[in-house]
Amino acid sequence: MGSPGPDHEWERLRAVQRGERPVPPRVPAPLDWSAAGQERRLAFLRGRGVDVPHLAGRGGPVDAAAYRGNIEHFIGMAQVPVGLIGPLRINGMHVRDDVYVPLATSEGALVASYDRGARLLSRAGGVSCVMTDQQVQRAPAFAFATLAQAAGFAAWAAEQGDAFRAVAARGSRFARLTDMRAYVEANRVYLLLGFTTGDAAGQNMVTFAAAAICADILERTPVAPEYWFVESNLSGDKKATSAGFLRTRGRRVTAEALLPRALVMRGLRTTPERMCDCWRMGMIGGVQAGATGASSHVANALAALFLACGQDVACVGEASVGVLRMEVRDGGLYVALTLPNLIVGTVGGGTRLPTARECLSILDCVGEGRADRFAEICAAVALAGEISIVGALAAGEFAAAHLRLGRGR
Repeated sequence: MGSPGPDHEWERLRAVQRGERPVPPRVPAPLDWSAAGQERRLAFLRGRGVDVPHLAGRGGPVDAAAYRGNIEHFIGMAQVPVGLIGPLRINGMHVRDDVYVPLATSEGALVASYDRGARLLSRAGGVSCVMTDQQVQRAPAFAFATLAQAAGFAAWAAEQGDAFRAVAARGSRFARLTDMRAYVEANRVYLLLGFTTGDAAGQNMVTFAAAAICADILERTPVAPEYWFVESNLSGDKKATSAGFLRTRGRRVTAEALLPRALVMRGLRTTPERMCDCWRMGMIGGVQAGATGASSHVANALAALFLACGQDVACVGEASVGVLRMEVRDGGLYVALTLPNLIVGTVGGGTRLPTARECLSILDCVGEGRADRFAEICAAVALAGEISIVGALAAGEFAAAHLRLGRGR
């Protein structure tokens, strides 16, 4: 399914502005920290058909045995506060909905900032999202005595694609080898194996598949390596790398929106021109700092979503690499964010933990067939945060917002 065309998107925006499809209500009592305020927000979720007893602290005692496969040496649970933002209207390939999003963080002002960005995007007609690619890599490496042996092995491996695909498929219901590249470095050969992983984030899945391929290599190779490792660091696992930025590791998603001028001035108390001035200043600053990617604080969005929804939080190291763009268009503000390394899943790993499952249920992202939806939500939330923080900086309100909301008094 392709993304909606521009004429369709403008008609959707006009329909929102005419009231034909009103924006749903915001989360109630947003700055009420009392027990009554919390109960109003929980009742709001129940009214939408979602009950979250574990998030509310009413889920009963913890069964340590239930966490086998997620933790060793278990002693208890770390608790991170979870807030709810929204509505956030998303017009994507896999999400066409107004969503309310749980964010786990201990940083004051963060949830309020993302809520502001989400509501602005919703009032503008929503965020268009497109997922264009998905793969996860493992990079085994092999050592040989000479360059000639390494080159011979690389040439042989390049012809084994069908055999390696069959080996990977036998070992997993979901992992599929879709790409393989051999890199010769003197008497070493690095194989970069790319897999699709279904609705799982897939790091363990691709490790098992790569190990099976390596076992097959050792049985059949005409040139035996002196030694080998199942991962050589070429995959970029849990690191911000230029290679991952270009080729995709996880899911590649782009989100975009057009904010009318009046909405920018009213909601952010600045102008599209000043927003673009601030964005350019920040991008040039990032270049000078040697940053991979060019964005403001995508890591905040993804860390909060990953903590809430049972993702591998260490993957924020690579997933937060992205490109933010802002332009003045037709007097308004065009914004777009591309995230090429969204390592996310809705099955396996931490997604089965009680609070993670409840947070995923708020997003309608539980189980198989929902990972693409979750990835588009991640990109839309990250874009909301980029708009809000650039707006705060452009309006000169960044420090004041943290002084008002980021201190415990």
